[in-house]
Amino acid sequence: MSEGSDGTIRTRDEDAFDVGALHAWIIEHVPGSTGGAPPTVRQFPGGASNLTYLVSYGDAAGDLVLRRPPMGHKAASAHDMGREVTVQRRLRPHYGLVPDILGYCTDPAVIGSEFYLMERKRGTILRRDVPAGVLRDPDLTRTLAHTVIDAQADLHTLDPVVVGLDTLGRGPGYVGRQVSGWSRRYRDAMTDDVPTADDVMRWLDANQPADVAQRLIHGDWRFDNLVLDLDGDARLVGVLDWEMATVGDPLMDLGASLAYWVTADDDPAFQLLRRQPTDLPGMPTREEYVERYAGRTGLPVEDWRFYEVFGLFRLAVIVQQIWFRFRRGETTNPAFAGFGAGVNVLVDRASSRI
Repeated sequence: MSEGSDGTIRTRDEDAFDVGALHAWIIEHVPGSTGGAPPTVRQFPGGASNLTYLVSYGDAAGDLVLRRPPMGHKAASAHDMGREVTVQRRLRPHYGLVPDILGYCTDPAVIGSEFYLMERKRGTILRRDVPAGVLRDPDLTRTLAHTVIDAQADLHTLDPVVVGLDTLGRGPGYVGRQVSGWSRRYRDAMTDDVPTADDVMRWLDANQPADVAQRLIHGDWRFDNLVLDLDGDARLVGVLDWEMATVGDPLMDLGASLAYWVTADDDPAFQLLRRQPTDLPGMPTREEYVERYAGRTGLPVEDWRFYEVFGLFRLAVIVQQIWFRFRRGETTNPAFAGFGAGVNVLVDRASSRI
């Protein structure tokens, strides 16, 4: 399925909905809507959980972005649109990179599930490889990477009480809950073609540090959730996909994001999992990322090995959960066909570091 110049694809049949019904809801509920012909709807291919669509009325100013759960989901807590809306609405005044929410529908009769609409942050979203002519200057690439690091660090310095999101978290013990929770999820999603990861789970359980702080964390910080302005000085203009945002230990969030930070000198098997252009000349190493982040937040990073292993294992669990659904035929997205092999690579890499 070919990708358009705006990064979208034709909506997959399994993810389609009634565009006319959506149009009628927009006219009634979204401020500034003027009617006219129904919009065109295309799907953003990234993401493996909640689904994202471009809703276009024919001009850039009229573009909206729609988020909804996948079809046939069962656990509401795993795809909570209301939670995403609350996080973004409360965080936006304190963190201007968050898109503005324009409407939230709780009636599943409209398109088959609840959904929300938000402004479209216009810019470039980088995935595995950059477009021709983009980020060919190592100095510009490093500047962009520093902007990304600083934005994550700045999010981690926000006080959840001031933002009004302190109730997102469950208080101290975040590290322990994450270790036990991701271990349980891995066991629940086991298939016969992936390792047991018992050594990794035992090591994480035995070596977990205390929480370093309780801060707002994104939960899925990587380039394909970031909107960039690459004209002139590279800068970050938007942060997307707040589905996994919560209050917890910021170093756990950092470890999770750095599991995606595959660099040019990594081993070939890990290189195959790269989904963002962190191998470009000028990109910082993972060690440089951590050092800059620590300098900006003042948080201690001496025990970094634990967070690295956790990040790799957590990513392995996410990939395995999708692989489990693919094996059962619950999703037919061909992008998931190699996920079982990816789980093996991630678990082996985590094991090599304990």
